[in-house]
Amino acid sequence: MSQPPTEAAAIADTLATFIQDSLLLGKPTDVRGLASFLEAGIIDSTGVLELVQFIEETWDCKVADDDMVPDNLDSLPRLVAFIQKKRAG
Repeated sequence: MSQPPTEAAAIADTLATFIQDSLLLGKPTDVRGLASFLEAGIIDSTGVLELVQFIEETWDCKVADDDMVPDNLDSLPRLVAFIQKKRAG
């Protein structure tokens, strides 16, 4: 019997699917292995706004302007940690 995914894994799966489908338009890219979405050209300024809207709607948390920095949004692990922190606080 398999274990249910952890909260972090579930968040990562949801984000990876959104990025793959909405920002990459289905173009096969391993977003999980990227150190930086910006450096890889995955997310531009419009993509950041789409991602923020998705986060706010999906996890019912507010992303302030001060939160929109690479430390929070530039990779899958950073996004997962940011969402977990927002949900906890």
